[in-house]
Amino acid sequence: MNPKNQIQQLITIQEKLLAAPNFPIKKSNGVFTRYKNPILTHEHVPIAWRYDLNPVTNPLQMERIGCNSTMNAGAIKWKDKFLVMARVEGVDRKSFFAVAESPNGIDNFRFWDYPVIMPENDDQETNLYDIRLTAHEDGYVYGIFCVEKRDPNAEPGDLSSAIASAGIARTKDLIRWDRLPDLKAHSQQRNVVLHPEFVHGKYALYTRPQDGFIVAGNGGGIGWSLIDDICHAEIKEEKIINQRYYHTIKEMKNGEGPQPIKTDKGWLHLAHGVRSCAAGLRYVLYLYMTALEDPSVPIAEPGGYFMASVEEERVGDVSNVLFANGWIADDGRVFIYYASSDTRLHVATSTIKQLVDYCMNTPKDGLRSSASVRQIIQLIDKNKAFLKATNH
Repeated sequence: MNPKNQIQQLITIQEKLLAAPNFPIKKSNGVFTRYKNPILTHEHVPIAWRYDLNPVTNPLQMERIGCNSTMNAGAIKWKDKFLVMARVEGVDRKSFFAVAESPNGIDNFRFWDYPVIMPENDDQETNLYDIRLTAHEDGYVYGIFCVEKRDPNAEPGDLSSAIASAGIARTKDLIRWDRLPDLKAHSQQRNVVLHPEFVHGKYALYTRPQDGFIVAGNGGGIGWSLIDDICHAEIKEEKIINQRYYHTIKEMKNGEGPQPIKTDKGWLHLAHGVRSCAAGLRYVLYLYMTALEDPSVPIAEPGGYFMASVEEERVGDVSNVLFANGWIADDGRVFIYYASSDTRLHVATSTIKQLVDYCMNTPKDGLRSSASVRQIIQLIDKNKAFLKATNH
């Protein structure tokens, strides 16, 4: 095939993918709706990012820079567009951030011309990923993300031990980012999220203390800390507001997802929980709520998971994983951007009304099998009484 024709064919195929409409899946539990197609895959990454289009320097029209996956995206509504700031992973295993926009939040996501240039704080930063975007009342959009480095205390032959910290950057246009010093903490910190409002005149962070890069150890769950100066952020006091428990969806670890959504009933939170099973670590999503007047006070948490991987979502680089660090609330509707198996990015939709109802009226985890049975019996008895009263 003529090289020029081959490139044109690639562009035509990609354009068809980018322009394809997305459709809701009819099967639903009444809480949220999934959609048929992933919104971002490695095939959505622009041709010009992967191929040298010049037939003189690339006569065989071979891909020069490969892309492995698109996942774990922060999200924000910006100038009437739905934006996701995805973690794009190359075949070299390095992750970077790239913004894709959609007119409706469901389909037609297209990457901006260039990936994000995120300034470095030092030359030991190896990998950056899983950014959370917060439009703060101070006028900036903040991005907090994981900064991964090789553990300086690792044995010479150990090339897998790592340490994590929370990187902080801010912007006014989502293009030029000012990098601030990383969060100072006594433990490794990943999955750190900035609350969108000042609390007692201070910045507030949802944290996740861990003893190690993978294992939470003594880290009790999702934490809360007030920060005096975001330009020199340091955790001086930290309390756990969403705990881990034995034999639950979050027995191994848990972490805050995107920034919480403010509702008239309280702050709505999306988080992930991790448990161990024969197939490895299983990641699911769950919801909880905290008080309006004090976002560090929990007021509701439904038992079990909100979303777990299904069907083709189960398969990928790291199978049986759902992860979400971005959602958008828009005129009562909620767009949930979640990745499956560290491979692709999806959208699910719901409403604030549905999600608050789910949180407030779903039984909490009783932590024992007998409690689960009692909850089911209570629901059965309630339904029997209703049917009898209505002559069904």
